[in-house]
Amino acid sequence: MDAVKRAVRVLRRLISHELRGFHSLALWVARRRHGVGAGAHPVAYTGPQTALLFGFAFVAVVETVVLALVLPWPLVHTAFLFVDVYTVVQILALHAGCVTRPHVVGADGSLRVRYGQFLDVYVPAADIARVRVDRRYPEGRNVQVHDDGTLDVSVGSQTTVTVELARPVDFVRPMGLRARARVVRLHADDPRALVAALTPERTAPSPAPDPLG
Repeated sequence: MDAVKRAVRVLRRLISHELRGFHSLALWVARRRHGVGAGAHPVAYTGPQTALLFGFAFVAVVETVVLALVLPWPLVHTAFLFVDVYTVVQILALHAGCVTRPHVVGADGSLRVRYGQFLDVYVPAADIARVRVDRRYPEGRNVQVHDDGTLDVSVGSQTTVTVELARPVDFVRPMGLRARARVVRLHADDPRALVAALTPERTAPSPAPDPLG
C-alpha cells in the first residue's frame, strides 16, 4: 500500500507540474509574472540555461522535420510527431515557468526561492540571518537537499547567492516530499542586486573579497 500511495503522490505532483507549466506558458505569452506583488523585487535566474533549453527545442524541431522526410509509415510518423511536439512544449513550459516565476524579495524583506513550476520555498524576513554573494558549482540535479540541511537550487549547475537562516524553514520538494533547510544556495542572474535587496541597510560595499570579481 505504501508503494501505491507513493506512486499516487508522484502522479499527482507530475500532473500539478504539467498544469502549472501550461499556466506559465499563458503568462509568458501575456508578458505577466506570477507571485510578484506590489513593492516586491523580482529576481531573474534563467541566464545560464536559456541557450541550452532553446538549443534542445531547436534539435527537437529539426528531428521532426527530418523524420517527416524519411519515414514512409504515416502511423509511425504521427507517433514521432506527437512525441517531438510534446517535447518542444515541455521545454518551452520549463523556460516559461522560470521566466514567469522568478525569485521574489517581498516588500517586507521576505524571500521566495523558486525553480519554475517545480519548487517554491518561502523564507520570512525574520528568518534570514546572513546573505552573501557566493558562487558554487553543485553537481547533479537542479534541486538538492543535503544531509547538513543545505538546499541547493542551481541553474546551469551553479549557484551565486548563499542565504543562512536563523532557523530552518520547511518546504515541499518537487516530487511532494517535505524537507527542511537551514541554508539556501540559489542562482540569481544579478547576485549583487539580490543581496542588496535583502540587506537594504547596507550603504557601502563590503570590504570582504568579492568572489565574482
